[in-house]
Amino acid sequence: MAVVEPSVSSADSRLRSGFGRCPRLAGTSPAAARLEKLLEQVAEFDCPVLVTGETGCGKEEVARAIHAASARASKPFVSVNCGGLVSTLAESQLFGHEKGAFTGAFGMTFGAFRAANGGVVFLDEIGEMPLDLQPKLLHVLQRLEVTPVGSTQVHPVDVQVIAATNRDLETDVAAGRFREDLFYRLNTIHLTVPSLRDRKEDIPRFISHFAAHFARKYRRPQWLPDEETLAAFVRFHWPGNVRQLSQVIQRLYVFQGQERRVLAEIFGDSDRVAFMSTAQEEVHRLPMPATNGFRADNPVVDPVLPSCNLAELRRIAVRQAMAATNGHRGQAAEMLGVSLNTMTRMVMEACPELAPKRGRKAAAKPR
Repeated sequence: MAVVEPSVSSADSRLRSGFGRCPRLAGTSPAAARLEKLLEQVAEFDCPVLVTGETGCGKEEVARAIHAASARASKPFVSVNCGGLVSTLAESQLFGHEKGAFTGAFGMTFGAFRAANGGVVFLDEIGEMPLDLQPKLLHVLQRLEVTPVGSTQVHPVDVQVIAATNRDLETDVAAGRFREDLFYRLNTIHLTVPSLRDRKEDIPRFISHFAAHFARKYRRPQWLPDEETLAAFVRFHWPGNVRQLSQVIQRLYVFQGQERRVLAEIFGDSDRVAFMSTAQEEVHRLPMPATNGFRADNPVVDPVLPSCNLAELRRIAVRQAMAATNGHRGQAAEMLGVSLNTMTRMVMEACPELAPKRGRKAAAKPR
């Protein structure tokens, strides 16, 4: 009997297409090249995959790239944040429920696994899954079937499960925080996403990508670093990886005209002298060059703050962040590096006119 070798050309094409949609993965560094090669191999096989790596390094992008390169590419990709599962509703969120299964169940739901039938279920932060739910997940992985809450009917599911975590699950297994049998079931294929520290060669490409992205998003000229600034980006250890780098670039657009000060705050004392001890700061060239980008490599004096009053400066920062995000408090909070609750409080205190209006309109009195 002749053996037919599987064609990888279509999978390779789909993988490269998936990489194009996942900018945190693509790169020219050896670490990025190794990851791309591994993904090309893994995408050919329909089995559970465990993706590990530090926060912000692109674990979900790995899952999406596998999905895009696999035979399931045209089917759903359903993402579940296990850290956000509500303990009393977690089983329903994953496996669905029938109408009347519990108080408030006014209709039936499919749950993540049935919603993803034919495609991929991505279980993010799998290490945070409640311990009492883990044997039920194991059963689904073993039998490829789910039983909705409040039902005795078994529903077969056809899904590939990809799980991700930034925790050491083997340590959690030893400590009794994670089931050993579930760990081995998920760990059929194990991929480790490299940190940004392990792929410094890709940092200039990331800067260029995110600078162009936010320039389009906020309709502003593209920021370009000078050699000194680029060297500082490469030197930095980036504990939040590519996500943190993206947020730094985003802040530069929110606080346009104060780039050096923003970068000094991010990089800390190690690069503060390089950024703050010279008058060549907050650089913009006008008129803009043909590339429609503003550069940070032309000398200009340190800008004068509009006020020395901290409350007034906070009000200005809140206003700028809210204006840059069209009033989206979540995005504004991300730009300023604060939580959503803190951002809401800052808006109420500094700019109450920007706070959402509450209360109902008074009902018209009957005549």
